[in-house]
Amino acid sequence: MKKIPLIILTGPTAVGKTALSIELAKDLNAEIISADSMQIYEYMDVGSAKVTKEEMDGVIHHLIDEVKPDYAFSVSEFQKRANKYIKDIDDRGKKVLVTGGTGLYLNSLIYDMDFAKSNSNSKLREELELELKENGIDYMHEKLRALDEDAANRIHKNNTKRVIRALEVCLDGKKMQDFSTELKYNENYQPIIIVLNRDREVLYERINKRVDLMMENNLIDEVKHLLDIGYDKNLISMQGIGYKEIVKYLEGEYSLDEAIEIIKRDSRRYAKRQITWFKRYKESKWFDLDKYDNSEILKEDILNYIENIFKNV
Repeated sequence: MKKIPLIILTGPTAVGKTALSIELAKDLNAEIISADSMQIYEYMDVGSAKVTKEEMDGVIHHLIDEVKPDYAFSVSEFQKRANKYIKDIDDRGKKVLVTGGTGLYLNSLIYDMDFAKSNSNSKLREELELELKENGIDYMHEKLRALDEDAANRIHKNNTKRVIRALEVCLDGKKMQDFSTELKYNENYQPIIIVLNRDREVLYERINKRVDLMMENNLIDEVKHLLDIGYDKNLISMQGIGYKEIVKYLEGEYSLDEAIEIIKRDSRRYAKRQITWFKRYKESKWFDLDKYDNSEILKEDILNYIENIFKNV
């Protein structure tokens, strides 16, 4: 069976994926599939640093503005939609470039992950529900965070059913971020994983500047608009970094300066977790962007790496 090559360009938030992905897509005759858990939502542009139509420069992007903010989008939903787009792009004779930093989304394509096999465990669920009654949702949400931080970030603690379900999946040995030897590669695809990175302090400074730019681009107005048109602050989408802090500012829980500093801090922490995640991809090629003064040379190095992989496939 022919494997479809999946060129995956990833790296921590604010490292510089967007501009490079578009230039690579032009040279490769590729279409881009976004693997970003926030850019999937309509109306959430500033806080997600969403690629603009102008920045796309004619390159076709998929899974951008795919659903409304109140849609319960999941990893399995991403996998299903991405698989469909990948087949369509390949059928039209174009290459597939997946770009974004949401680790679970990438895993769902790189590895053989059948979400339908994650059956319920009624006995375990009963134990968790009893634990919930005894200790409360705050305790259970922190328990989930200790087991699967990404799931805890995606699932609001008020969504009790999803918290319990996520704990059930984790404790039943089917945690989706497991990088154990049992995790097999997806036989349908040939992943070519490229990870961009920078010096930690340089990256953190870029993150801080990005948050400042978000504020200049009226992130507050974007959050106000979302609330005004009826999107509840407790939605999963509204728990994204940048959105929940601005909501708390609007409610008077934070001063504006506090909200901005927390967004910067949590974005830096997220970048650190992303780097740890990507280090687990054994079949990946890392590019240190600080070593390149010229973006054209960087692009050529990456294109040469991809071409060499294609020769050996």
